[in-house]
Amino acid sequence: MRKVLLVLLVLVAVAVVAADRLGVRVAEDKIGEQVAAQYNLQQQPDVTIHGIPFLTQAIGGEYKHIEVAIGDWTEQGVTVTGVKVDMRGVDAPLSEVTKGSAANVTARTATASAVIPYDVIQKEAPKEVKRIGPKGDDLSVEMTGAVLGFQLNGTAVVEVKPTAKGIAITPVSVGSNGAAQIPLALVKRQLTWTVPVADLPVGSRISEITPTADGLRVAATAENVRLNDLQQQQK
Repeated sequence: MRKVLLVLLVLVAVAVVAADRLGVRVAEDKIGEQVAAQYNLQQQPDVTIHGIPFLTQAIGGEYKHIEVAIGDWTEQGVTVTGVKVDMRGVDAPLSEVTKGSAANVTARTATASAVIPYDVIQKEAPKEVKRIGPKGDDLSVEMTGAVLGFQLNGTAVVEVKPTAKGIAITPVSVGSNGAAQIPLALVKRQLTWTVPVADLPVGSRISEITPTADGLRVAATAENVRLNDLQQQQK
């Protein structure tokens, strides 16, 4: 009898786990459908609901951590890559999720992150900029050309800052390869530009910028986000 009970308990545990994993896949698919509809995405994003057991979270309608991998994202003609939205403290009533509605789905905080590739940044740069790469918290820019009769042939260090219009890129120092030293003020006048990406898909302005080998990693965080309102929050 003891062996029979043990087998039954194992079977029940397996069934519960199977139901739990099946439930999480269904919920992830439904949330992915909602996000795709809100953003008019051509491809449904990958959704990951963290935390075990899932069924306890689903019945209570409260999820500690949900990640949404959107992929590429375009704003004002500029495409960023690897867009992810990390939501914490998600309130998603089971009735809303099962019927595919986002009307009452909210998150305590939502942090979006993405990478702006250097070739995308260079497309927005003045023609004198020939190459862009990371240099600590700033960027290193190779430049050739002329500014008010001065020949440009060297490198400049530029800083990056988030603004209401996008990411402002401004020279902070300049060097030359044997040519006459050009005043920094002139370089700033010629080599200051803005990449028109100010917001990410949480309706909040970019607040963090980190240079990486692949591009600028940017992030934006919003609080008390209502999934159904995200499309209206976009600029």
